[in-house]
Amino acid sequence: MAFKYSEHFDMSEASRIAVANGVAGLVSSTFSSSYSVPLDVVCQRLMVQGLPGMQTYRGPFDVINKVVRSEGLRGLYRGFGITLLTQSPASALWWSSYGGAQHAIWRSLGYGNGTQKKPSHTELVAVQATAGTIAGACSSIITTPIDTIKTRLQVMDNYGSGRPSVMKTTRLLLREDGWRGLYRGFGPRFLNMSLWGTSMIVTYELIKRLSVKPEQ
Repeated sequence: MAFKYSEHFDMSEASRIAVANGVAGLVSSTFSSSYSVPLDVVCQRLMVQGLPGMQTYRGPFDVINKVVRSEGLRGLYRGFGITLLTQSPASALWWSSYGGAQHAIWRSLGYGNGTQKKPSHTELVAVQATAGTIAGACSSIITTPIDTIKTRLQVMDNYGSGRPSVMKTTRLLLREDGWRGLYRGFGPRFLNMSLWGTSMIVTYELIKRLSVKPEQ
């Protein structure tokens, strides 16, 4: 739908593909955050339990019970706003980078609009995997600082008086490590985004091709 409506704008085909992919990724990420944020809060707390200043839990339901008792249902949505600021732009950026990168790679290999030849299965996988890696790199570089703040916000308990906030968390992080602290875990996140993107998109494109009914 996004690609269809982008026909009215004066832009190149590569730009239309990037914009359409970005819009679709942005919308889908916004809706999925409504259930992924509570799951993320539970997962993050289970991962950091046992560290100094962190609570211990008997399992995911114990996390939910303790969070709801101390903070109410809002506690499970701690970091929801910053998640939207992180995941939605990250998803839009990932899909737009993927669409643009794939279009550019195919063009560089000589597969334009008027080309009759079809790429081999190996070429399809190679191009999609490369485009997925490029998209993961672009996304992780830009969204790592916001994701670092979001993760700290979701697991932090010793935040002093009042409710935890993005500004309070950011100031604490900057006071501890400076600007470098915003890129904590950049290496693993870069690797995660690249591997996730590559494996996800190759599987996605494969299933999409298998789902198309052959022409008679």
